Amino acid sequence: MAVTGNGPLAGVRVVELAGIGPGPFAAMLLADLGADVVRVDRPGGGGLAIDPAYDVTNRNKRSVLIDLKSAGGPGRVLELVERADVLIEGFRPGVAERLGVGPADCHARNPKLVYGRMTGWGQEGPLAHSAGHDIAYIAVTGALGMIGNPGEPPAVPANLVGDYAGGSLYLVIGVLAALQHARTPGGAGQVVDAAIVDGTAHLTAMIHGMVAAGGWQDRRGANLLDGGCPFYGTYETSDGQYMAVGALEQQFYDEFVRLLGIAEEAPARKDTARWGELREAVAARFKTRTRAQWTEVFEGTDACVAPVLSLREAPEHPHLAARGTFTDFGGITQPAPAPRFSATPTAVTGGPARPGADTDAVAADWGVPGLTGKGA
Repeated sequence: MAVTGNGPLAGVRVVELAGIGPGPFAAMLLADLGADVVRVDRPGGGGLAIDPAYDVTNRNKRSVLIDLKSAGGPGRVLELVERADVLIEGFRPGVAERLGVGPADCHARNPKLVYGRMTGWGQEGPLAHSAGHDIAYIAVTGALGMIGNPGEPPAVPANLVGDYAGGSLYLVIGVLAALQHARTPGGAGQVVDAAIVDGTAHLTAMIHGMVAAGGWQDRRGANLLDGGCPFYGTYETSDGQYMAVGALEQQFYDEFVRLLGIAEEAPARKDTARWGELREAVAARFKTRTRAQWTEVFEGTDACVAPVLSLREAPEHPHLAARGTFTDFGGITQPAPAPRFSATPTAVTGGPARPGADTDAVAADWGVPGLTGKGA
């Protein structure tokens, strides 16, 4: 197979109506995969006031400035839509329709368009028109309630579980599936309703099965994968750092207790009545050495133990460095595109798009001369 170097989505055109959080991340993923993503920014900006020069979620994209509230604004967006394969928006339900760029408006101009909608609550339901953020969406789905220590407030997992896992990734899956359908004989465009509550709930599928089977207690810190198990959790080291332990299977557990140096005194792995005793033994042993020392003991073994690194430390980990999991572009250390492709490799080829910087180039490339006209 020939290597193109353009990514598997080379040739796919995406219009992104500027927003914050999961919508831009989803569009970044499509751009990382090789799609030509044109972000429609609004004059004066908006959102969380992140310096555009550092907003990595806008890498590999191009930006045009269009005021959707101006007389000619919606028409200019629809001109882009005519030439696009995908549109992504993250407005509250009904807003895109009021602005004149809703699904009906867009499909009238381009019946093959995949119209991706990113919201927290979805397009319908009692809370559809309510404001919200990641923490609320993962709260009502039961995901937040699973995370943290018993007797303590739930631990907030940044905005990774809701916005990006339950939101962005499900939107991208939906867009790619709908794009495949649109390109089949007789296929047509459609609307993809990606709600963070739906995606996050979907992520808990295995846990719901375990609850039904009696293998998961519906409370924090009492289960195999939520910190309740003494050989699946984190432990402090002598220098105030932490090691992560995931020695679930018997052969990995045996290696873990051997290397930790407690094989003789450790209670049987399956003796849940003595898990408290085992946890104390593990914790006491980890406190005798630094994180670096324990890393040297466990690295490269089958004990399933790893150091807990900070965001700044992670790119320096030998394995991640060898794989190029992180990359430096434009002076910013950032995660490299993922996953990887053998025939159509991906790469960071452009820094964060500056609002409006690419209007002329997009107008020429997409054949939309009116894009640069007065009133845009």
